[in-house]
Parts: sequence; structure tokens; C-alpha cells
Amino acid sequence: MLIHAAYWITIAHLPKWTIQKINTLIKNIYVVYNSNLEEFFASEITIWKSKYELGETDILTLSAAKFQIANNAFLAENLYNQGFEIVPLNDADYPPILKANLKLSYSPPVLYIKGNKILLKEDSIAIVGSRNASESGLAFTDTVAKNASDSFQVVVSGFAKGIDKAALDSALKYHGHSIIVLPQGVLTFGSGYKKYYKPIIDGDLLVLSTFHPKAPWKVELAMARNPIIYGMANSIFVAESSDSGGTWSGVKDGLPNGRTIFVRKQDIAEANANDKLISLGAIAVDSKGKIIEEQSALVKQIPEYQTTPDFAERIIAIVSYKALSSKEICVKLECNWTTRQMTDYLKEIESIEVVKQGKVNKYKLRNTIDSQQTIDFDCAEENKNN
Repeated sequence: MLIHAAYWITIAHLPKWTIQKINTLIKNIYVVYNSNLEEFFASEITIWKSKYELGETDILTLSAAKFQIANNAFLAENLYNQGFEIVPLNDADYPPILKANLKLSYSPPVLYIKGNKILLKEDSIAIVGSRNASESGLAFTDTVAKNASDSFQVVVSGFAKGIDKAALDSALKYHGHSIIVLPQGVLTFGSGYKKYYKPIIDGDLLVLSTFHPKAPWKVELAMARNPIIYGMANSIFVAESSDSGGTWSGVKDGLPNGRTIFVRKQDIAEANANDKLISLGAIAVDSKGKIIEEQSALVKQIPEYQTTPDFAERIIAIVSYKALSSKEICVKLECNWTTRQMTDYLKEIESIEVVKQGKVNKYKLRNTIDSQQTIDFDCAEENKNN
């Protein structure tokens, strides 16, 4: 187990490599060539060049990384001794929602966790917002966290001052479950483990990081953590946002990708950017987190420029050979609709029917067989005996 973890720590933090580049190599190793990291690092450089088509710069980086494997084995032992776990991209415990939302380009190769890992696969929401939150924003956060806890949904928190911290504390106050996504390594969160020792032990809280275990808190890590918060959630609630910063960027990035994002409609006297986000396509909710009726009707309205026969024909062509969810259709069409808008539109196309796949509604052409085998970037799970 330790050597297995050491290889994953090594490849997950290759200097100057993007996540997409790392994940592509992982996919080639496990899926394309049916191998594993241990065999890869034991290979000759000629194999790296010919088989994996790696250039000189990449080979130099990987050759240097090989010398870190022994140190990373000691690091892995230290982590396991302290109750942490390492969840690689190809592990059965890796959260499917994170892969679905971030895809190959941004899914972290490794997760470092402490706590109840069952929470990684539970239905979840993220409650996000400003660090300097108003009383209205904090009250909204408390209500939404209570609703989530009552509905057995996990509340994902970034542990920042303001809305994030309030979401975490409210979820635990109402005996719910929560996940903290750290802006630092798991080994530098010492005071946090002391404060939340009981909920971690009781199985109500999971602490998660995607950064090197010894990484200290940094502003750039806090920004890099935000996509993980959004990626870990089935839906997102925005308590309060300015017109810049992490919350604003997260919503603007999420809407074109079909994310379900609810934004609290701002009070008349408030000076925030909540209504701007609603105008961009987020779903307006009231102070209790309920969809506002006028917004509910608005969501069902389809922009005229996208209701042409050609648009419908493009959808039919896409689902004629493979059943897709509303979100997947939005992504393929590069459509800036919400998932709800697409779902309502699909219901109006008579030649398309809905099929249930697990807990997800997918859409396909009537009287056709979904014959194309789906291709996932999941890696084949490595032999546990390695």
C-alpha cells in the first residue's frame, strides 16, 4: 500500500505539469497500455520515448521525480499513521461527481483525506459567498445548510472566513455532514483537526486536500481550491457575491458548463452582485433557498435564438446514438443554458424520450438503441496487491 501511494504522490505533483497532462499520462499507463505506475517508473527511458512519446524535457522531469519515490514512501507512511488516506484517480472511492464536473482536464490526480470517506459519494451541495458576509447572507447560509442536513445532503465548504465557515458550522450544528476542501496540505491544518476532532471521529466531517501534504496556506492555493469546491457539489448555492473574486468567477465558469447554481436574490438595500449573476443565468432563490416563482417561470423560457429547428435537429443528432443528460447536451452544444432550461426544452421535442440510468435522467431518440459504448477517462483500477 505504501509503495503504491508513493508512486501516486510522485506523479500527482510533477513540477510544471498541468493536471490534464498528468491525467493523460495516467490514462495512457493504466488504460491504453494496461500497466501501472510502478512498472512505468521502472521502464527504460527508451520506453518512455517510444511507447509514451515523451519529450526530453518531460523525461528529465520524470527522471528527477524517480528519486523522490523513496521519500514519498516515508511521507505516505507518516500520513497513514496519522489517520489520513490517499485516494488516487483510479480508486473506487474517488468521487464520481468530481470527475463528472471537472473531466480529465481538471480532476485532481490524488485526494488526501481524513474522516468519513463515504461522504465522497453522497449527494452534496456547496454554499459559497463573500468573506465579509452580511447578516442576510449568513442567515441564508444557515437556512440552506439546515435544509441540506434535513435532506441528508453533504455541505461542501472551503473553510474560508464568512460564508464558507458559516456553512460548515451550520451543517454540523444541525447534525448534518460536511466536507472541508482545504487551501493547503493536510499536514498543515493542525489546529483544524483539534477543533473538529469530534465530528471527524463521529463520521460527520471529511477533510480533503488536493495539494502536496506539506503545502502551507497560500493565496494561489485558495484560488486553485475553489474549482474543487464547485466540482464536489451536485448543486451550488450562492449566499453573497461581489462582481469579482472566487465566487463570481466560479459562477461565471459554472453556468456555461451546465452547473445548477442558485443565487439568493439580493435585498433592495444590498450592494452586492447577486442579481448580476441571476441575469447571467443563475436561478434566483429567496432567503429560504426556495426558487422564486417568477424566476421559476423565467427558467422555462427558452432564448429565441436557440429555439430554431436547426437547434432541435442538432440535439436529435447528438442523442440519436447515445443517451445523454441535460448537462451533457449543454456541454456538447456549448450552450449557456442551465440544466433546468435544457430539461424543459427536451420535454417539448416529441422524438426524444427520457431514460433512467442510475439516479440520472438521460435523453435519447425514441425507438433507438444506445449502441455506442461510453468512454470514460476512469483508469482501470490497479491490482490491490501491487
